[in-house]
Amino acid sequence: MPATAPNLPRRFARALARTLLGLLWLALLALGALWAWRQPFMERARTLWELSRMPPPATLPVPVQSVAPRQVADTFGAPRGADRRHEGVDIFAPRGTPVTSTTRGVVVAINDRGLGGRQVWVLGPAGERHYYAHLDDWAPGLAEGDVVEAGAALGTVGNSGNARGTPPHLHYGVYGSDGALDPLPRMRAVR
Repeated sequence: MPATAPNLPRRFARALARTLLGLLWLALLALGALWAWRQPFMERARTLWELSRMPPPATLPVPVQSVAPRQVADTFGAPRGADRRHEGVDIFAPRGTPVTSTTRGVVVAINDRGLGGRQVWVLGPAGERHYYAHLDDWAPGLAEGDVVEAGAALGTVGNSGNARGTPPHLHYGVYGSDGALDPLPRMRAVR
């Protein structure tokens, strides 16, 4: 049965009311999502989003307190046994010297195992993973999922893992999507 002229305004009014109600719900959902995104419990998600959109840093500070870039030997790629290469640099310092994050990032792993012994992994800008190994100890309260700023304490220099019996040092490595990257040129680029 065709719609009569008096029913058209009523049907139009109902359709308009449903549309406006739907738009109101969408606006409320958007406001709720915006509110949630800005809350402290979303800091990790916000940081991961920001880091994924950033380029890799052009420079990196030396992650061991009081060590200058010129004091770090270029050992990236040096043979380590018969079947592997050194995928970072070793930064020698007295046991207990503070180790700090070179970038803003998210702590994605804290382990005590394997070649690196006590280690911390930080996911930084452009998805690069920063590896701090052979630590004597971790910074108090450091936990996986923590958002850290450049310069934040991660631990102290030691010789854990396969570095037992060697002088205390930090093994620092950077890994991109294509594997290990030499961090020393970026440390020496700091002015």
